[in-house]
Formats: sequence, C-alpha cells, structure tokens
Amino acid sequence: MAYISAGDDIAPATSPSSELVTKDGRSLKRALAASQGRQKRRALFLVLPLLLFIVVAFVMPIGQLLIRSVHNDAFSANMPGLKAWFEENPVSPPDEAAYAALVMDLRQAKINKTAALVGTRANYDLSGTRSLFTAAARRADDLGPPYRQAMLDLDTRWGDPALWQVMRGASSPYTANFYLAAIDMTRDDAGRIVRVEEDRRIYVSHFVKTFVFSAVITLICLILGYPVAHLLATLPIGKSNLLMILVLLPFWTSLLVRTTSWMVLLQEQGVVNSTLVAAGVIDDSNRLPLIYNETGTLIAMVHILLPFMILPLYSVMRPIKPHYVRAARSLGASSWTAFRQVYLPQTLPGMGAGALLVFILGVGYYITPALVGGASGQMISNLIAYHMQESLNWSMAAALAAILLVAVLLLYWLYDRLVGIDNLKLG
Repeated sequence: MAYISAGDDIAPATSPSSELVTKDGRSLKRALAASQGRQKRRALFLVLPLLLFIVVAFVMPIGQLLIRSVHNDAFSANMPGLKAWFEENPVSPPDEAAYAALVMDLRQAKINKTAALVGTRANYDLSGTRSLFTAAARRADDLGPPYRQAMLDLDTRWGDPALWQVMRGASSPYTANFYLAAIDMTRDDAGRIVRVEEDRRIYVSHFVKTFVFSAVITLICLILGYPVAHLLATLPIGKSNLLMILVLLPFWTSLLVRTTSWMVLLQEQGVVNSTLVAAGVIDDSNRLPLIYNETGTLIAMVHILLPFMILPLYSVMRPIKPHYVRAARSLGASSWTAFRQVYLPQTLPGMGAGALLVFILGVGYYITPALVGGASGQMISNLIAYHMQESLNWSMAAALAAILLVAVLLLYWLYDRLVGIDNLKLG
C-alpha cells in the first residue's frame, strides 16, 4: 500500500480510485483547503493594520478629492426655489417667476446667513458675483413685485445672460465646470464649451511647465547621478560606504532647511554671486539673478532630488561584475562600445526607477518652488495650494489635483507598456 505525506497523518489508499483521507477520517482535499485558509487568514491579520492605514491615509483622501472635484452644493442647497425653476425650465430665459424665486431664496439666505456662500460658488465661474449676491440679500426684504424690474433697478447685472447661465450650472450639485476651468475652458451664454480669454489662460501653461520642468530636472539628475553611482559601485566597500553617507546626509536634514539654505546661497548678495564677483567672473553691478525664478527652482530641486536618482542606480550597479566589461575589451571592443553594449543595458532598470521616482516627486513638489521660485518658478502644485489655502476654492484645487494624478498614472502606464514595471529596481 502507498502512503502520501501532506502534513497530517494520511490513511493508506486501498485502491487507485479511493479518496485520500487523513488519519482522523477527513478528506485530504478539505484538510488542505482548511489549512490554506488558516494561513491566508493569518496573513490577512498580519497586514490588516497596514491595509487600514493605506485605506484611511491614501484611498479615502483620494476618493474625497475626486468627489470634491465634481460636487459642490453651496448654491443648489441654499437656493431651492431657483433650483426648482431651472429644473422645470431647462432652456427657457428667466421670466418673472424666475426672479420671484430668486428674491425668495435671497430672503431666506439672508436669514440663514448663507448669501456669501452662494455668491462665492457663483463667483468661481463668474468673477464679481459674490458682492452682487451679498448686496442683493441685504435688500431682499425691500424687493417687491414686479421682481424682475426690482432686481434690475438694484443692479443691471441681474439681467446678464452670462450670470443666469452660471446660476443654471450651479443649481446642480454635480458639475464638470471645475475640470473645464482647469484646462482653461468655460461655457458661454448658450452653454457651449469655449476657451477662456487669453489673459485668463494660466492652468494649461502651468501643467506644461510642470511636466517639462520635471523632465529637465530628471535628465540633469540622471547626468549628475550616473557617474556618482558608478563611482560608489566600483570603489571598495569601505570607501563606498563612507561616500554613501554624503549621499544620504540630505535625508537627515529638513527639506525646509535645505531650501532656505539655497535662498542664502543664491541671492544677489549671497555666497555664489559674491564668489563669482571676487573671482572676477562677473561685475559687482551685474550679479546673476539666481533666485525667485526658474533657475533657482531648478538648482534647488536638482540638489534635493539627486539622491533619489543615485540610490536606485547604485543598487543596480553594485552587483554588476567588472569582468564583463574587461571581457568585452579583451575581445576588441573600445571603452565606449563596451560601456554602451555591455554595462549600460544592465543599468537600465536602475535608470528607469530613478527617472520615474525623480519625475513623479518633481511633479508634485510644492515647498521648494514656493520659496525659491517666485512668480515665474512656481508650478501647478503651487496653484493647487493657492486654491486650498487662499481662494478656498477646494473644488478647483481638487480638479487640478485629479488631472495631475491622472497624468502621472498615464505616464506610469506608458512606462509599463514601453519598459515594463517588472524591470523596475529600486534596491
């Protein structure tokens, strides 16, 4: 008789067709399934705290961001009468009933003290309307029939078709207008999607500048980091570890401290300009503008992000055996050919990992461009922070952040298609 060992004591198989059972008479198949189930549950309990942390700290905020970018009920929740009129008259121009509903809602908004909230929501789509709503709410009790004429006497802008188009769009809590504004588009009086005026097109140019700037920073980090990583990988381990401390040292210093240090170094009376003047390279009256512009942002961000390029490259270069290149040289290849055909291909996973890491970090950087970039050196992250902290247009900030997130995910997908995420090596 044959016996089968599978962790539990197995009873002998009496015939080829009989079912295998454990010593206590249970089915072997069910016993194995139960054992695997216990292992999976144990593994789940071990990773459950990390899973909950990811859900609370990562998934939920992103979900709220995506909802906020298309949902804003500040107008619809506080103007129920006008909202109902828009639902009954989806394309009709405003009549006396529409103005009557507007006046009733303004009276209630005055009581509830929500007129500023309503005006702020309308002001997101049409500048100057916040004061229009607050002023009308203060005098709403004095406005009597005919309501249309009373509103026009109060302010002629209440007859503007553009204003009514904005209110019609804001009467729904869900809207795509914030995404339209994020790509410098808007709706005209007839509801058609058109580009905004030339002097108001700021978001697309900031998106383009952000991605181009991040690509340039990534390229510079690759050019500077590749020889450093190669040096660290080829030195004896003792010297390599000593020099690695210099690479890791910036991680032990606050990002704010590193950024403000560059402000001291790069200002017109700073160390860099003063050294160049002392060396006679430039004249004292023609000091270089190295801060509060794109140059300052570029220098500071390259310094901050360079370790993120060196470390993945070093982790890939260290295991490469030096005799590969020596073998190529012994077969007649030049130094450049041996490097290009033998050494460089083996470092591509590290180059891809470093480039992807530096690019994604560069796209979302906020503190460094805000401090050393000035008006010309800021990126899309600074506009997101502006809407979050100053204009308080959180829906607009969420729309910009969502577009940035989708763009990064598309680049990640494109990298996976061209190179393959499986070939990515971070260490």
